[in-house]
Amino acid sequence: MGWGLDRVLVRREFKMSLALADRIVGAIVGAAVADAAAQPLHWIYDPQKLNDILSEVEPYPEFRPQSANPFYRRDTGQQTCYGDQAYVLLESLCECEGLNIDDLKERIYKVFGPGSEYDTPVNDPYRSKGAPRPQLPIEGPWRHASLKSFLKNMDMGKTETGCDIDNQIDGIAKLAPIVAMYAGTQEMLERVEEATRVTQNNDMCVAETLAAARFLEHYILNGSDPNALDSVLQQLKDPNRNNPQDMDIAVVDHILQYFHKHMRFAWCIPGSAAWGPDSGRV
Repeated sequence: MGWGLDRVLVRREFKMSLALADRIVGAIVGAAVADAAAQPLHWIYDPQKLNDILSEVEPYPEFRPQSANPFYRRDTGQQTCYGDQAYVLLESLCECEGLNIDDLKERIYKVFGPGSEYDTPVNDPYRSKGAPRPQLPIEGPWRHASLKSFLKNMDMGKTETGCDIDNQIDGIAKLAPIVAMYAGTQEMLERVEEATRVTQNNDMCVAETLAAARFLEHYILNGSDPNALDSVLQQLKDPNRNNPQDMDIAVVDHILQYFHKHMRFAWCIPGSAAWGPDSGRV
């Protein structure tokens, strides 16, 4: 089995059905495929521009042959910075047969740090904010705010390496491997939090990532379930829940707000938001 996924399955401490094993692998592979499929349309924040591009490729916008990303360009089929982080996490989990924070930090530094394909003048963590604006899009991947902060914290020898102001989507986008490994165990949420804080030591980011982890765990363990929303919301409101976060109730309100408005889950970016991949905002 490719990608070391056999080690994820072997690591499980309980006997699993073939269907459960399929869902574990499906969560990891599905997340990787989805990331690559969306990469050519990544970080397009102008709704009208995005609609125009989508109208050209409907009904199949995935794996658009030509990138329309306004910040960076990679070949179609390659991962975004989020997908690359997920792969590093998966690799570390497989090689260490579980979460090893020191190993994970070393691997992230190697893949995204000095001498890597992410190491470009535009994405230099020490680049002056007053430097001339780069010509966009750049060729190659984009090293964004949380990774830059992580690299600087590693260089300074800090124990807490995560960016404390970044609450972007990284934690959710890369959580499939670690949820797949620990789903159904008491330590799942704790391990997800530990892995998230390696690059994003931000309470809002952690709370939303843990909520997403609860959803993914539910589907891995139970398969398709129309009651998944109610089940996870009950968990988040339970005073005796595992790994409680101060912002759990705020996350519940956030989920309900968008669910009732759109009748589906959506991570929305207001059209008026002044946002870029280094802004540290959602």
